[in-house]
Amino acid sequence: MGKIEASRHNLRAGRDNGKRQGIVSGWVNSMKTVVSQLTGAFTRAILVLVLVATPSMLLPGIDSDSAQVVSLIGIFGAVLIFFEYSSTYPSIVEFRDAPPFNRVRFVSLFLTVFLLSIIFRGQIQPTTLTRFVSATGSVIGQAIDFPYSPVRLVVLMLPENASADSLILIRATAGLSYLISLLTLAVFLILIRLQGWPSRDKTFNVWVNLPTFDPSAGGDVVARLYRDGRLNIILGFLLPFISPMAVKAASKVFDPIMLDSPQTMVWTMVIWSFLPTSLFMRGIAMGRIASMIKEKRKRNNALFEKHGYMPA
Repeated sequence: MGKIEASRHNLRAGRDNGKRQGIVSGWVNSMKTVVSQLTGAFTRAILVLVLVATPSMLLPGIDSDSAQVVSLIGIFGAVLIFFEYSSTYPSIVEFRDAPPFNRVRFVSLFLTVFLLSIIFRGQIQPTTLTRFVSATGSVIGQAIDFPYSPVRLVVLMLPENASADSLILIRATAGLSYLISLLTLAVFLILIRLQGWPSRDKTFNVWVNLPTFDPSAGGDVVARLYRDGRLNIILGFLLPFISPMAVKAASKVFDPIMLDSPQTMVWTMVIWSFLPTSLFMRGIAMGRIASMIKEKRKRNNALFEKHGYMPA
């Protein structure tokens, strides 16, 4: 009887130890997840702050008022990104759990801001790097500057009294930024083909990755995703042509574009090239998500017809 009681006691002790080890292991794993999430959010926030501050750090002659405004914008963007990626529920950032969508966009945006800042820096403090980037941009701009091209429209939006040096500078920045946008689209298409984005191995949460898209707004979700995706692609195609004409028309009422403000010109050219690319990528991504939902419906319907039940 003593041996039986001892074995029972050892069995209960083993179960208790197993439960304690399971609780401790779960707590450690949850802490690792939280630390990893906070570290990733903090890193992204710092990168956004660096991105916003890049023109101010590279361009000489930035006054204190402009620096303060840039600092406030950078801090606001960093705080927004930190809370977005550190929280469980989404707010406005799309595709936050669907890499490499936002990573490709960030690299493209940072590369455009950095290279354009280098070109404008070379107008005041020329170096070997600024000369090389400016020459590369000039060659690209001349190659893309043909009638009715987006680069030609950007050049035409300049004031009539703009100097020849200003035309060359704007053509170089427009050509370089537009080439980066085209390469970004090519890289994104290659990556989604190679990785099968969005990955079938992981659960894709439409609400988390598309917080501004309401699946219950009415109508079929797949049809709405296809429609919104096509609309984004159309806008992404038209914006490089429409925005220079809109700026040219607005210059007749408001002050013309300021060539004497390099920081303003950098962000103007960045928005002109990056916004259409972002819309293109969003349209392509929404089309991929719609195709994924459509295929999943087909598989579920096939299982229902074969076995008489739907998967949970």
